[in-house]
Amino acid sequence: MTENPPLVQTATDRGVATLTLDSPANRNALSTPLMTQLRAGLADAVADPSVRVIRLDHTGPVFCSGADLAETERARAAGQLPVAMLADLLAELWECPKPLVAQVGGPARAGGIGVLAAADIAISSDAATFAFSEVRLGVIPAVISATVLPRLTPGAAARLYLTGEVVDARYAAQVGLVTEAVPTTELASTVANVCDALVRGAPAAVAGTKQLLRERAGIDIRADLAHLSAASVSYFQSADAREGVAAFREKRDPQWVVAARQ
Repeated sequence: MTENPPLVQTATDRGVATLTLDSPANRNALSTPLMTQLRAGLADAVADPSVRVIRLDHTGPVFCSGADLAETERARAAGQLPVAMLADLLAELWECPKPLVAQVGGPARAGGIGVLAAADIAISSDAATFAFSEVRLGVIPAVISATVLPRLTPGAAARLYLTGEVVDARYAAQVGLVTEAVPTTELASTVANVCDALVRGAPAAVAGTKQLLRERAGIDIRADLAHLSAASVSYFQSADAREGVAAFREKRDPQWVVAARQ
């Protein structure tokens, strides 16, 4: 049996475990194999007592393009959708007892934003862009809302969710989607400094502080994700989703846009 290719690279240095999304051919899309490997790498880092901080990085120009639409289409034809895997991944990132730092050096879309929003600290290059493209595909940003909405101001959430427009890193930092946006040339050093600061904290105290922050947020992540997953599946199975995904893959406007322009 052929094994899945490595889509997530792992390395540990001086207390920092780096999990690198390494599927640039499809813009680090959240395929089932990639999510499976990311979850395994996360579990290993959590279990390793030498790891004090976990850093999420990526190869290629795109941090993460969101769901693997080709896989989603195949799964839908078979009567299944990989949304449950994304829900499990976001829950495990959110519940991770060790601090998570996302290094965002390029665009993030849809599910990719859900991943970076699950991190405690997300540092972005000022060249990165962000968009919740779901409504333009005929679906809704359901599952990722569990991690995204605690970060965003209500007004920004309404604008970004409803329009699907692309925004720059400065705006993303302004509305809380990322912690900080820095020049591309300073991204690696800024993240390294943050990781070094986190390593200086006592492990039990850092874990306790993470738990405090999550409790104060008042979120039952597992209950939220169960409800949101059901909503996501419903929309992905709709006629609008079939048309939206087909239009995206064929690089054309979906029929609802064509009709509005007539």
